[in-house]
Amino acid sequence: MANTSSAKKRVRRDERKTATNISRRSRIRTYIKKVEAAIEGGDKDAANAALKEAQPELMRGVTRGVFKKNTAARKISRLSQRIKAI
Repeated sequence: MANTSSAKKRVRRDERKTATNISRRSRIRTYIKKVEAAIEGGDKDAANAALKEAQPELMRGVTRGVFKKNTAARKISRLSQRIKAI
């Protein structure tokens, strides 16, 4: 348990940041699921369109500190490989 006032403030701030990051991560996962659904459906055009929407969201997550840069790049790369294989 936090003893000092600054430590208590830090706990409150961490709770807010955690909630924000969880919602950002959830939003990004939703975009990725849209791409995967289009891939499963076999619709290459829809999958490409969904990937174009997902890429900025992933990179925005990188700038906000939700994901590391290589993680986002890896996810984009793997999705684009799957789209190319359709």
